Amino acid sequence: MEVDVEKIVRELIDKTIHMSLATVSSDRPWVCEVHFVYDDKLNLYFRSKPSRRHSQEIATNPRVAGNIVRQHELGEYPAAIYFEGGAAKINDPEVQRQIFPLFEKRLGVTPAALDEAQTPDGHTFYKISVENWYAFGKFNDTSGEKYELKWNGGQ
Repeated sequence: MEVDVEKIVRELIDKTIHMSLATVSSDRPWVCEVHFVYDDKLNLYFRSKPSRRHSQEIATNPRVAGNIVRQHELGEYPAAIYFEGGAAKINDPEVQRQIFPLFEKRLGVTPAALDEAQTPDGHTFYKISVENWYAFGKFNDTSGEKYELKWNGGQ
């Protein structure tokens, strides 16, 4: 039976507000949790301070990976999506203003965030351009399998 990975991705990201984000520097991996939003092309966005370890590592190595997991009880099948791609700080205030409504609607972020993003160590905006999505879980009555979706913005 065919599994619609894009549908699974869209459903899970809509129901979850935080993700685990993995970065690496000098062969030392790091994982953190961040709240995120997304756009119609399944780009992921988050806010963080440039002084945070993951932000500093993105500045030197933009390759990232992560997961978004539905919490489950013992005995339940997990439902999770994984991604890999490239991350970058959004420096352009106009681009920040364009994506801000995603943060306002989904996370209740106030317009003060736009001003904070212009301060030296204020929370600023980051974009993850996802290249590959993976889904893991029991979908369409199949056992726990991992499914891949090559992605380049849905094109």
